Amino acid sequence: MKAFACLCSWEFKAGLRNRSLLLMNYLLPLGFYGLIGALMTEINPSFRQQIIPAMIVFATLSSAILGLPTPLVEARETGILRSFRINGLSVGPLLAAPALSASVHILAVSLIITVTAPLLFAGPLPSNWPSFFLVLLSLLLACTGLGSLIGVIAGSSRSAILWQQLIYLPSMLLGGLMLPSGMLPAGFARISRLLPAIYAMDAFLGLAWGQETLYPPSLNIAVLAAGGILAFALSALLFAWDNDSRKHPVLALLALLPYLLGALLLA
Repeated sequence: MKAFACLCSWEFKAGLRNRSLLLMNYLLPLGFYGLIGALMTEINPSFRQQIIPAMIVFATLSSAILGLPTPLVEARETGILRSFRINGLSVGPLLAAPALSASVHILAVSLIITVTAPLLFAGPLPSNWPSFFLVLLSLLLACTGLGSLIGVIAGSSRSAILWQQLIYLPSMLLGGLMLPSGMLPAGFARISRLLPAIYAMDAFLGLAWGQETLYPPSLNIAVLAAGGILAFALSALLFAWDNDSRKHPVLALLALLPYLLGALLLA
């Protein structure tokens, strides 16, 4: 337990000291929040109604999908994971510590966004705070699970970037952050259901903000939770201490199963 606490502390401090992680955890989401908040609220005043959940989802994607996998890949490439294994550290703590650290950074950014959005951009606060935190935790579980899985299956930092962008870019375009999901064409709406962002946005708006959504928000939470649990389970199953012992990454596609079911049932 002491070793796990030390690992969590090290991961958290690395997220502040490492320039790349600092960019993904704080500078990128907060800078984007300030820019989009000032721009979109002038172009489309109705964007104020979703600025808080949209920017929280963006911050989560930046930290968990872009920031979380690379250190794990680099640790495997440089032999750090082998040294952990020699010293008796198991797979569970090695996956849990970066996910918990990323979650703390995301919560800090989410707090900043939630506090400042009503003051800077007249964004409404959630009307149901317990539901707000429930959706946020489900989102953290889903995205840190996918981030951990990318870090496990990527053979190099370059391949990790490709896997990251396969989730990050479509989420930005189709995840309901800038454009409400109801405005997407039918084909793109179905594709968007393969990504956690659209489920989080629907759940936030339906449960925490009391807005009308196309589908029951509770189903969105169920998909996020199932996707996160499955992604972490696959991360543990496919985990390798070095590149020579890596397992076949095709099994990682099973992590999309909850989202695929969501696409078939909800879109």
